[in-house]
Amino acid sequence: MLPTQNLHVKEAVRLLTPRALKAELPATAAVNRAVVASRQSVIGILKQRDPRLLVVVGPCSIHDVAGALEYGAKLSALRQEVNEQMEIVMRVYFEKPRTTIGWKGLINDPHLDGSYDIETGLKRARRLLLELTSRGLPTATEFLDPIIPQYIDDLVTWAAIGARTTESQTHRELASGLSMPIGFKNGTDGSLQIALDAMISARSPHSFLGIDQDGVTSIIRTTGNSVGHLVLRGGRTRPNYDAASLREAEQELAKTGLPPGLMVDCSHANSGKQHARQEEVWRSVTDQRIQGNRTIIGMMVESYLQEGSQPFPRPRDELRYGVSITDACLGWEATERMLRWTNEKLARSKRSLITAV
Repeated sequence: MLPTQNLHVKEAVRLLTPRALKAELPATAAVNRAVVASRQSVIGILKQRDPRLLVVVGPCSIHDVAGALEYGAKLSALRQEVNEQMEIVMRVYFEKPRTTIGWKGLINDPHLDGSYDIETGLKRARRLLLELTSRGLPTATEFLDPIIPQYIDDLVTWAAIGARTTESQTHRELASGLSMPIGFKNGTDGSLQIALDAMISARSPHSFLGIDQDGVTSIIRTTGNSVGHLVLRGGRTRPNYDAASLREAEQELAKTGLPPGLMVDCSHANSGKQHARQEEVWRSVTDQRIQGNRTIIGMMVESYLQEGSQPFPRPRDELRYGVSITDACLGWEATERMLRWTNEKLARSKRSLITAV
């Protein structure tokens, strides 16, 4: 008989199970408490019981653990200073969505050389999340591969379903079973309906194929995840962080019966893919929030140690430390300036309201 299956599969390599990885790199009681507390803080903001602003900030994608830890140390220190006005969560993205081909992230190719040592990638990702969380710094990520959450989701405070995957049934089912709040990005064409449909779907129970903690193929049955919200990232034709776009999003949420709550992604189409323009978006959204738009619950920023990006692939020893190898990021200096500026504006606004009363 002629073969009719696996005709284009070169090999299948067995991977350690989620249970084995968690036994090797366990979450301590302190880390567990930190994740639970930070998730509750984010949920409080989404439900508008907590008046602070949720800020998800960090590199486009993690490619260097040392650089991520240095960035995390700076962000953790600043987080303590601005904590009364903002709940800061570090963007720790291990998977990079691609329009065609390219480096797919630290988990897929941790050595940056096309060796695709995924088991090492999972270990590095989990170890980094443990280290950051043990410092009291909550983490955020985007989930692309539906298997990966089983290995790391117990350490993640907030997660995103990206613009390219919000329409995917697989990712809507995945989101329905995730244990943390989820941000759904509008489509790359700017459409809100795709994200609204995803939010409705993820709030419902689903049954689908996945793996359990022992790596065994299983039917996964979920309860639905009600803690989802819309992330506005702009579209091909225009940004959507202006007052008119925010009103439109508010109206669509209300029309669909979904709770209010908007996060603005200052990068991607909202900044015209010009990293420095993120600060312009940031200041505009801050001003709208201070002027009374309470539907704005958060913002997202792509930021790293140094400004910009660098070409990749290239030999690892030629890479500049602290510079993104994917989308261009703001540098730390600009990031710190933005966070301090908004912190002072929000604090001043709060003081003015108290005085007025």
